[in-house]
Amino acid sequence: MKKNLFILIIFILALGFLIGLPSGFLTPENIRYVRLAGQSVRVDLAISAEAQARGLSDRTGLPDGEGLLFIFNRPGKHMFWMRDMRFPIDIIWISPEMQVIYIEKNADPASFPKLFGPDAYSKYVLEVPAGFAEKYNLQVGNRALFTE
Repeated sequence: MKKNLFILIIFILALGFLIGLPSGFLTPENIRYVRLAGQSVRVDLAISAEAQARGLSDRTGLPDGEGLLFIFNRPGKHMFWMRDMRFPIDIIWISPEMQVIYIEKNADPASFPKLFGPDAYSKYVLEVPAGFAEKYNLQVGNRALFTE
């Protein structure tokens, strides 16, 4: 009897979860915004190895309110450098649990070949215009949210 009741409760919870889901799941390909420190940043995505290697190196600048979101296949200690960059940026590492774990403020192109990154695992890295973290008081531990 207890086993049947347990199965019924699990079924009801699962059904309630499925009914409450939006019509489509958020996948890496349909992420358009990252919300951090009360700000929405429209993002381009760097998912492929080629796009991740290129990063922002083919651009001359990055407008306020825009960024590049790197989405890695698995969590790791993802290090970044400023090779072929033409402008400074803030680099934000985000854990698989969607928490900011490290921020490199005002990473300058002249710093190459210096590597930047945390001694912790991240799954996402967001590059935004230099000064973003300071302007919006972004802190390690802040939550990130991805939206369409």
